Amino acid sequence: MNTTAFFDSLTEQKPDPLLELIAKFAADPRSGKIDLGVGVYRDETGRTPVMKAVKAAEHHLWETQQSKSYIGPEGDPVFLRALASEVFGERHSGKYLAGIQTPGGTGALRLAAELLALDKRRKIWIGTPTWVNHQAIFASVGLQIATYRFFDIGKQTVLIDEMLTTLRSAAPGDAVLLQTSCHNPTGAGLSSQNWRDIAEIVADKGLLPLFDNAYQGLGHGRVEDATGMIDVIEAVGEAMVAVSCSKSFSLYRERTGAVYLFGDQQAPLNKGIGNLASYARASYSMPPAHGAAIVAAILQDPSRRRAWIDELSKMRNRIVEIRQAAAKAFAQFHPDLANIASQEGMFSLLPISPENVRQLRAEHGIYMPDSGRINVAGMRLTDVASVAERIGPYLA
Repeated sequence: MNTTAFFDSLTEQKPDPLLELIAKFAADPRSGKIDLGVGVYRDETGRTPVMKAVKAAEHHLWETQQSKSYIGPEGDPVFLRALASEVFGERHSGKYLAGIQTPGGTGALRLAAELLALDKRRKIWIGTPTWVNHQAIFASVGLQIATYRFFDIGKQTVLIDEMLTTLRSAAPGDAVLLQTSCHNPTGAGLSSQNWRDIAEIVADKGLLPLFDNAYQGLGHGRVEDATGMIDVIEAVGEAMVAVSCSKSFSLYRERTGAVYLFGDQQAPLNKGIGNLASYARASYSMPPAHGAAIVAAILQDPSRRRAWIDELSKMRNRIVEIRQAAAKAFAQFHPDLANIASQEGMFSLLPISPENVRQLRAEHGIYMPDSGRINVAGMRLTDVASVAERIGPYLA
C-alpha cells in the first residue's frame, strides 16, 4: 500500500481574492446586493450580453465551418492577421511583426513572461497599483519584479513624474509593463505628451516594452486607444504586445487572445515565435479555436465589422455616461472623485480601507475587492446614486 501523504504535504494556497468575492456574492441571499468587483461589461438590465456581431459570426461559422481539427500551437493565421490589422492599423508599417494565438490576454502575458525570463538579469518594471494578477504572472516564471508608484488614489491623479524618473533609472535590457488604455484598476489614462515622453525614455535606455492591451475601444475609440502604444513601438527597436479579445468583443469565456512581437528584422521575430510556440506546446498545447474564428469572421466581413464597431461605440458611450453620473455622486463625499469623469474604461479605484470595504459588504451588500476597485461598467445607471450614498460615508 502506498502511504505517501503527497497531497497532504502540499502548502495550502490562499484563494484568489476575486474568485472568492464572486463566490461570496453568489451565496448572499439579499435582494439588494450589488456586484462591483467582476470585470465584465453589463447593460442597463444587469446582463453581460452577447454582441449581435458575435451572434452573426457564430451563425456564419455554423453554416460554413467544415472541421474541428487542431489549429496548431501558433493558432489561426487568419485570426492573427485580422486582429493585428484591427489593433495596430497601418502605423506599424516601419516595423516587422509576428504573432501567436493564446488563451486570452492572461495566456498572452504568460507566454511573453516566459520569453522575458530567459535573461535572468532582467527586471520587469510595473506601476502600482496594478491588476492583481500581473505580479503573479511574472513571478511565476522567476522574473525579477520592480515597482514604482503610478497613481495617487486620494488625489485620483497619475504620478507621471515618478514614472518617468523610475524608467530613467532602469537598466538597459529591462522590460517595462505598460497598459495601453483604460488602466486596470485605476481607470487613469496617459496624455499624448506622457506617451511621447515614455517613448523617448524607453528608446534612450534600451528598455523592452510589453503592452497589456485588454480594453481597446472602451476608452476614447479603437484608434485613439492605441495611439500611445504605437508611438512607443515606432520609437524602439523591439516590443511585445499582449492582446485580449475578452472585453472588446465580449468573448470572456472563449479565452481569445494573442501576443505580437515587433522588431526591425523578420528573422529574429520568427525565432521569438518559435520559442513562444514551444512554451505553448509544453503548457496547453494548442489554443482554443472558437473565439478566434468568431473574431476573424467579424473582422473579415464588412457588415459584421460595422455592426461590431457600432456596438463597441455604444458600450463605450454608456460607460462614459455612467462615469459622469458616478463622478457627480461620489464627489459629494470626496471632491477628488470628480476625476472619475475624466478617467476611461471599466474601472476606478476608490480611496477606501480594506476594513471599510468588508464592512460595506457585510452591512450593505456592496461587493468590491479589498483594494477598493469598482467596475464602473458593471453598474446600472439607475443604481449609481444609491451606490454612492452607501459607499460615500466609508471613503477615506
